[in-house]
Amino acid sequence: MSLRHGVYLAPFGELADPRALAEIAVEAEAAGFHGIFVWDHIVRPEEPNLAVGDTWIGLAAIAAATTRLRFGPRVTPLSRRRPQDVARETVALDLLGDGRLDLGVGLGSDSTGEFSRLGEVGAPRERAQRLDEALTVITELWSGEVVHHDGPHYRVDGLRFLPRPVQRPRIPIWVAAQSLHQGPLRRAARYDGLCPEATPDELVQMLAIIADHRGDLDGFDVVVASPTDSERDAYERAGTTWWLAQLPMICPRAEAIARVRRGPS
Repeated sequence: MSLRHGVYLAPFGELADPRALAEIAVEAEAAGFHGIFVWDHIVRPEEPNLAVGDTWIGLAAIAAATTRLRFGPRVTPLSRRRPQDVARETVALDLLGDGRLDLGVGLGSDSTGEFSRLGEVGAPRERAQRLDEALTVITELWSGEVVHHDGPHYRVDGLRFLPRPVQRPRIPIWVAAQSLHQGPLRRAARYDGLCPEATPDELVQMLAIIADHRGDLDGFDVVVASPTDSERDAYERAGTTWWLAQLPMICPRAEAIARVRRGPS
């Protein structure tokens, strides 16, 4: 499969307005990009005066404004979300986009206090446990079957969620990983893609571990974001399937539109 190109942006500043995200998405679709993916944060404690938009409302605006682009959060920290809410929201987005949603998930980071200063779980190990259990609950709820789940963090007592997602067998799940640690890579191997923070050489090692767990990498997405194209060829040789043009963290609307109008480079 040829390398697919996307846009990766933060809904901050002028882009906190979901109408701005929709406008940029329309321009990206017209310019030939294959997808648009959005950071998922509640607050940026180190930038107290920064406007921060709601990623999920922004994704709804993107879905409604486009017809071809794939879209999704890259990535959402599931430990701060109720899995039943995420199940409902992702199905609604998949319906709104006629089967174009990709769900990026990860631990997130509490380095700036985004979790602990809001009373969320801060310890990485517990966030990882909640992430794994939440993914189990979400995928079970997507099935449309009656779900019985009684885990350490979440419970579903004989409930059935309808409608099901448009995509079969499920909405693709992309998992973030930043190292060669086995936990995140085993998690990624259970699902449909990897969002790595790694050099090309490290990515080769990551994918070898994932392939060992999965048996192969058929249909497995590898989604790399970068502000420049200087290492794109190296990442593609390493196994990247999505190359995302990463806009600056705080990017004026006009600058974002000018960038996407240039199309994939």
